[in-house]
Amino acid sequence: MASSTLTTSMRKVVVRFSGDSGDGMQLTGDMFSQASGFAGNDLTTIPDFPAEIRAPQGSIGGVSSFQIQLGGTEIYTPGDTVDVLVVMNPAALAANLQFLKPGGTIIADSDEFTNKNLKKANYETNPLEDGSLDEYHLIQAPATSLTKEALKDLGLETQAMVRSKNMFTLGLVLYMFSRPLKNTIEFIERKFYKKPLLVDANKRAIEAGFNFGESTEVFGRSIVIPPANLPKGTYRNIDGNTAVAWGLLAAAESCNKKLSLCSYPITPASEILHELSSRKDMGAIVFQAEDEIAAVCAAIGAAFSGNLSITTTSGPGLSLKSEAIGLAVIAELPLVVVNVQRAGPSTGLPTKTEQSDLNQALYGRHGDAPLIVIASSSPDDCFYFAYEAARLAVEHVTPVILLSDTYLASGTSPWRLPEKGDLKPIKVPKFKGDPEKWESFMRQPEFLNRYWMSPGDKGFEHRNGGLEKKDISGNLTYEPQNHETMTHLRAEKIERISKRIPKLNVTGAQSGKLLVVGWGSTHGAINTAVTEMIEDGESEVGFTHFNYISPLPENCEEIFRAFDQILICELNNGQFANYLRSKFPQFNYEQYNKIQGQPFFTSEIKARIINILSN
Repeated sequence: MASSTLTTSMRKVVVRFSGDSGDGMQLTGDMFSQASGFAGNDLTTIPDFPAEIRAPQGSIGGVSSFQIQLGGTEIYTPGDTVDVLVVMNPAALAANLQFLKPGGTIIADSDEFTNKNLKKANYETNPLEDGSLDEYHLIQAPATSLTKEALKDLGLETQAMVRSKNMFTLGLVLYMFSRPLKNTIEFIERKFYKKPLLVDANKRAIEAGFNFGESTEVFGRSIVIPPANLPKGTYRNIDGNTAVAWGLLAAAESCNKKLSLCSYPITPASEILHELSSRKDMGAIVFQAEDEIAAVCAAIGAAFSGNLSITTTSGPGLSLKSEAIGLAVIAELPLVVVNVQRAGPSTGLPTKTEQSDLNQALYGRHGDAPLIVIASSSPDDCFYFAYEAARLAVEHVTPVILLSDTYLASGTSPWRLPEKGDLKPIKVPKFKGDPEKWESFMRQPEFLNRYWMSPGDKGFEHRNGGLEKKDISGNLTYEPQNHETMTHLRAEKIERISKRIPKLNVTGAQSGKLLVVGWGSTHGAINTAVTEMIEDGESEVGFTHFNYISPLPENCEEIFRAFDQILICELNNGQFANYLRSKFPQFNYEQYNKIQGQPFFTSEIKARIINILSN
């Protein structure tokens, strides 16, 4: 590194990579995340994809981006406004300039700011030259031409060389943040080991970008972010969908059951199907069905046969699965339904995030069909809640819906590999007595779950299905009083699970003016907002977060009673707020709802809290 370059230390920083949907921004962002993880930083990321498979090249609608917040402190969100904005063309600048902080840095591929591309992005003049970006630190890097120069003797076609310009940009950003190239180059060698020419091209492009930053001194300073003080252990960056898949594999190992995944591909849940289909070495059985209904019915069959059975989907698929999920409820079979929520209704915004399926998870079945509903909070804890969903399904012999969403599924965060004792063992409720004394709907007295016996177990052959069953014997019956008894038993079984789930914790004030409430993926933004307000001296604001939704934690009412007002923040039109009102109508609720296909910004939450307190 040039000796005249100054070094600046920063506690945390937000970087956004943006370009055309074919510019490789997701790979670039992921590799920068890997480099930051190797450096010991905590981080959270969020990709943003266009909904079209191939939007018009150079159009604003076709812009793809990847945002990362990294720091030497705990990071819970991908950040609000951006410190460094990387743009590969004019459309990327037009789409993302609104997110850049005043005085922030723009790194632009100046080669792509041609008259043709400027016109596509609705620019009348070149913003790199007309003074409109004077309030920012503008770095013009001719990434396209310098990449072609670095790769000219490899014998590649021009189009193939241009595809490596994202690696040039990555090298430039690695230089900016004082990252060594070694780990990133090793990552490239592992990822593309079957294509030596591609490895060579990417290595040359990265080195060209790094050398451009070093030789031109365009930054004037390099940025150093110290390692975060995270708990000791082995870490890797993980996205939410991969974390779900691995959590389910861990659960299958714990309960000594074969894992069966029966699913139909749907955005943004398909990666769970992809990941588990590559894990046959760990005993995973994967069935890609012809549609959503076939998928859930196959999963129910696998559960009846004695496998740890999973089906994955998104909102439209959950609608199609609803009747069959009712079958799993009345048959009282352990089934995990993973719903990776996206913005709806119908096709809606299929690549954007939302929390709009809560009502469907709670009520979206005909008849009284109660089940467990839980939700993940971050990409890394998708592992633990997938494991927890499987544990609750198996131990209580009931369907469980696990709610994730697009933000969690595609975002990444550091995940510490579990150590011995970190995960509760999953205990399968088997009947261990004389088979002659067993009946298919006998129940364990404390939690009312029936025993999970496979019809293939000798002496335990039985039938099950969607018609009402006689209490204890499981024989089919149309007796009116028995149907009412069984309906109450199924509901009470779910309610009693509240005794086995963790109680709510409160961050900040334990009583006072305002309790901020969130569920699922809103945790990061709300937690950061409340923590920052406490650091600024606000002493009467608390925060509690729900991962267990049906049933609710036992101490919910006790915590609510300690505050004057309750602010519920969610990415829908108030579904959790209405659910809480139905359970605890006596409290004073406020709502903050965002329905834009984007997660909350920390600044938005803080502004809403300040507004409520000031009034």
